[in-house]
Amino acid sequence: WNCGLYLYVLRPVGAVHCEHGYAGRGKVNAPQAPAEESYGHWHMPAGRLQALLDALQASGFRVLGPTLRDGAVCIDELRSTTQLPAGVRTAQSAGHYRTSHSDDPRYFAFHHGADSWKPHLFPARRLLFELNPDLIATSRATPDSPPAAYLGVRACDLGALEIQARVFADADPDYARQLAANFVIGVHCQSAAQTCFCPSTDSGPDFSPSGYLDLTLTELLDEGEHYFVATPHNKRAVKLIEGLNLSEANEQHVGRIAAQLDNTRAEIQTRLPGNARTVLSENPDARHWDDVASRCLACGNCTAVCPTCFCSDVEDQTDLEAQTAQRWQVWDSCFNQGHSYTHAGTVRATIRSRYRQWLTHKLSTWHEQFGTSGCTGCGRCITWCPVGIDLTAEVAAIAAEVVNEG
Repeated sequence: WNCGLYLYVLRPVGAVHCEHGYAGRGKVNAPQAPAEESYGHWHMPAGRLQALLDALQASGFRVLGPTLRDGAVCIDELRSTTQLPAGVRTAQSAGHYRTSHSDDPRYFAFHHGADSWKPHLFPARRLLFELNPDLIATSRATPDSPPAAYLGVRACDLGALEIQARVFADADPDYARQLAANFVIGVHCQSAAQTCFCPSTDSGPDFSPSGYLDLTLTELLDEGEHYFVATPHNKRAVKLIEGLNLSEANEQHVGRIAAQLDNTRAEIQTRLPGNARTVLSENPDARHWDDVASRCLACGNCTAVCPTCFCSDVEDQTDLEAQTAQRWQVWDSCFNQGHSYTHAGTVRATIRSRYRQWLTHKLSTWHEQFGTSGCTGCGRCITWCPVGIDLTAEVAAIAAEVVNEG
């Protein structure tokens, strides 16, 4: 179903409503990955991480990164490395998330929490325009935030940022512009959560070449030495590194990068079936949809924490004196019953149909729209589902049903 009539109103102001097609636009081609140029590797003692933050702030960037708040790792503005979650560990499984503390000095040994980088480029609520009584726009939109440095981006989340850049290529060109203006610092994962499955979506644990990635940090703890291997990916990152007076990393340091990634990859046990795209698109009437619908609450947690979900709606507001009218873009979810409402009624009235829409679009028809899967294997939808639904298990169950009845 293509909600073309609904989108006709939204397109001029940049709102996006996620369905099987974007009205009047067609498929957005995925950008080609740039050729990777080597800028070397640098040895950075852990104590110099504060100097990196100071240099970013002196360059005009707000530094955003992980911190511990209310028992969870969240993303917030950072001014000091003391705000980082040093020694924090996380335990995750389906419907379960807990943090614990240790004496380990590493800053990034945790697994990501519910927060992704999505809200910092695609806010949950933003002003599109404001009109006065003469229907003259007095405010076009919420102004851009100052450029930010994203510290601690994992490979799966970098993939999510790139996916959303493709999604918004036509609907919201400001997204890619703001992302390019920011300084993105990736951090290699040091271990894997039970819910991680990034290799199944070619999204990690290593970083793929990206025009949005400026610097990669690999945090290491060798025989009591706590340090980072800093790998710049462009000239502005090289300039930043040169200002820190670091020494070049030796072969042993560089070799530790691959070893750490191999260990992380070996820990990943969750797998998405390789035929998920065709299994979902060719079996809309599988009986297992009823089984998962009987467990799903349609709460929308999975879409809220997903770093790529982009459904939105618009709300029109006026003040009590009718002097101003505002249009706001707000996040929506395909699990909301009103998401598919038309003049003829709700298209997807059952939880079965809404879950099937979400999963099929995410893993199958997203390819037709944007040339890639809509999933990066971060596992947030599994961890933060209150009833512990694991999408990889649901796809496997549908695939098994097809085989057994084939």
